Formats: sequence, structure tokens, C-alpha cells
Amino acid sequence: MLKIEALRKAFGQGSNNEKLALAEVNLSLQEGEFVTIIGGNGAGKSTLLNCISGVYEIDEGRITLDSVDITFDPEYKRSRHIGRVFQDPLRGTAYDMTIEENLAIAFAKGKSVGLRPGVAKNDTALFKERLELLDLGLENRIKQKVGLLSGGQRQALTLLMATIVKPKLLLLDEHTAALDPTIARKVLNLTRKIVAEEKLCTLMITHNMKASLEFGTRTIMMHEGKIMMDLQGQERSNMTVDRLIEQFEKRSGAELDNDRMLLS
Repeated sequence: MLKIEALRKAFGQGSNNEKLALAEVNLSLQEGEFVTIIGGNGAGKSTLLNCISGVYEIDEGRITLDSVDITFDPEYKRSRHIGRVFQDPLRGTAYDMTIEENLAIAFAKGKSVGLRPGVAKNDTALFKERLELLDLGLENRIKQKVGLLSGGQRQALTLLMATIVKPKLLLLDEHTAALDPTIARKVLNLTRKIVAEEKLCTLMITHNMKASLEFGTRTIMMHEGKIMMDLQGQERSNMTVDRLIEQFEKRSGAELDNDRMLLS
């Protein structure tokens, strides 16, 4: 489904401040595979997602999605097939539009939309049905502006918007990091449910090492732009947070420097 080959990305090339963000990254995901990504500060996690989504142009390598080479496709073209949820709940929605209008925009992604007033009744019925899955009562507030929602409600809505038209790939960039623990757990459980039901190929960055082993089907750990560990199957099932830290330090020769990860 997703294949990344020898991906390289550097910032400030040719200057004294040149920084290699991704170094020969190779990664393959199958349909329905849910991969969690962890790593210290500056490991290259968000850069990887930005290269996949087209925010950054890569220096070397190849990216294939569903057997189609998207390496040089612009971001807007990739967005037709890639859903993404960011860490900031404010980034995924239009605050001055209603819940219904936000969902209508997401639902129209990749479609040819004609001239018609408002939102079709059939679409509204579908939106309410999907909102009920969130178990937040938003189906009864569908005419309310998104700016009045809490951060957790907006993030749950953004997740729904990113998947209401099934994407070929779902990218989650620490999408629960800005939420309180109770709401974060709710959004994570909702994420797991949607990914499983839709069989979505998913990459999820998380700072929570426990969640990285609990959610998804596979865990990769990055360090200095490289994939240091790729845990799956029985090895992942038997892994603990303490052993994960130990293995990381043994393989990388460095101590984990992300306080949020160590304290989670």
C-alpha cells in the first residue's frame, strides 16, 4: 500500500547549518497496517510525515502509494488520497463554519461538486450517523459553529473529517498530545475503531511510549533520521516500556532525551 525507498531529506543544504533530517529511510506498509512512530526530539518523525504528504520536497528516494508513484506530486494532489490529523486541534477545522459545513467540505474531497445550495438532506443524515460514533453528542449540535467546541471535540471531529471519505493513507501527527489524558484516551480508542473498521493504512506519531505499544499493529522508533527499531508480531507483544528504552539506548548508543516520552 505504502512504500518508501531510500528517502533522504536535509534542511539548509550547502550552508554551515545543514541538517540531515531523514537518512536513507525505507518503510513498507500493507493495507490495514497501523504503525505507531516514536523517537526523541529531532528524530525525523514529523519530517517523515511531511515528506509523505507533500509538505516537503524530498532530496532523494521514492514514495509509492497503492502502486502509484507520488514522489513528485504536489501536496494538494496527494491530499485527495491522504487524510491527516495534526497535533493542534485548531488546524483541522474551519472555526467560523458549522459542524455540518466542515463535514460537507471533507465529504466533497476529490469529488466534482455542482452548484447547489447548502448541504443535501441525505448528507446531513449521514453526518449525524457518523457523529453518533464519536459519542460526544455532536449529532445534536450539527448547526453549531466549530469554534464553540472544546479541543477534544474538535480533534474527534477532525479525525472524522479525515476519514469520512476513506483515504488510502491516514497520517496522525501526535493528534492527542494537546488533549487532557481522559479525552486523549477517548480519541485514541476512536482512532483504533475507525482504523480497524475501515482497514486504513495508518502512521501515527505519539510521544507516549505505552500507547505506542498498546495501539496499532507495529511500532517503529526513529533516531537521527533513521529507523532504529521496527517491532511487530510476538516481539512487539512481549515488549515493555522499560525494555524499549533499554533496547533503544543499546542500538543507538544514546540516551532518550524526550521528557514527555519518559514521563508518559
